[in-house]
Amino acid sequence: MAERTYAEAGVDYRKIEPFKRAMIDAAKKTTAFPNRRDVFVETSVLHSHGGVYEYRGGKPHLWCKTIEGLGNKNWIAEWMYRFSGEGRSYYDAIGFDTAMMAVNDCIAQGALPVIFEDLIDAGDSEWFHDETRANDFATGILQACEASGMALVAGESAALKFLVKATPPVESAPSLACAVTGLIAPKDRLITGEKLGVGDRIIGIASSGIHSNGASLAIKLGMELPDKFMTKLPSGRTLGDALLVPTVCYVGLMETLLENEVDIHALLPGTGSGVSKLAFDDRRYTYRVHSWPEVPEIFLHYRENGLSIEDCVTTFNWGVGYFLFVPEHEAERAVSLANAAGYSAMEVGRVEDGERQVIYEPEGLTLQPAGH
Repeated sequence: MAERTYAEAGVDYRKIEPFKRAMIDAAKKTTAFPNRRDVFVETSVLHSHGGVYEYRGGKPHLWCKTIEGLGNKNWIAEWMYRFSGEGRSYYDAIGFDTAMMAVNDCIAQGALPVIFEDLIDAGDSEWFHDETRANDFATGILQACEASGMALVAGESAALKFLVKATPPVESAPSLACAVTGLIAPKDRLITGEKLGVGDRIIGIASSGIHSNGASLAIKLGMELPDKFMTKLPSGRTLGDALLVPTVCYVGLMETLLENEVDIHALLPGTGSGVSKLAFDDRRYTYRVHSWPEVPEIFLHYRENGLSIEDCVTTFNWGVGYFLFVPEHEAERAVSLANAAGYSAMEVGRVEDGERQVIYEPEGLTLQPAGH
């Protein structure tokens, strides 16, 4: 009786169970992934009330923990799942994206991911009951853990009827968040950004598209189109499909740079605030961008449909998903190593003395720091 009453109030554990089962099955496949970094998970308590793990290496070390949320991107996946007629949930990509939000921030300190935890809050129990979506999401998390070298050790899946409500025409879309724990070993690999200085070269590493930033604007503009997210881009791909391309995992890049002892002065994920985020440091530096990689089709779509160039480059990553700041003598080697590791890298600019700003020469723009 109590369980039925609780279900009537909006929390039906029987409907949440398929999702939990899929996530537990995925978690069991991840436990050995951090072993290559000498981190071992205690599997006897997996998915109890918290993950238990230890570092068995002999190096002085530090831990870095990053907590992040996906934002609104999965609203697009929900729209496509319901209205595209393709029958694809896109939640394998969304699971990967969710993890990458924290993974790519964690590595900015020189940490390599080892432990992953998720937090999924939906507005109703029904959302969890869709086995296609549940299995796709679990698959995406598994792929993210394997790519990053981390283990899923714990998670929380909750139906919050009175708190989480999607904007129509999407009926239900959860809030997706996670935490990633990274290992810095030896601890002198810690990257603080303090070494950033005049003369440093800026290396841009290509993105795969919007990643998970600017989704709110993408939703607003997409819903204003006659065909909405089924709008065809010049390549023939739909707008929704292009927006849901998974975020790049930059862990392999970080591993390569650390193993080759590249002198990294600072690292910066190319996320919110776009190109203007380059002026992230409080010191008086000018970031002169003289070159830029090919801009992905998805961004050109917005530019060609009336979005100003200023809005484009300060909202979206505009084609660069990660920035490295290295001394001049390391620039060529850093680019070569990144490209050899399977990333697309190029020198895009330099750090100069002067007013804190970004001079984006490809479009003749001067950009103020984010929030100014």
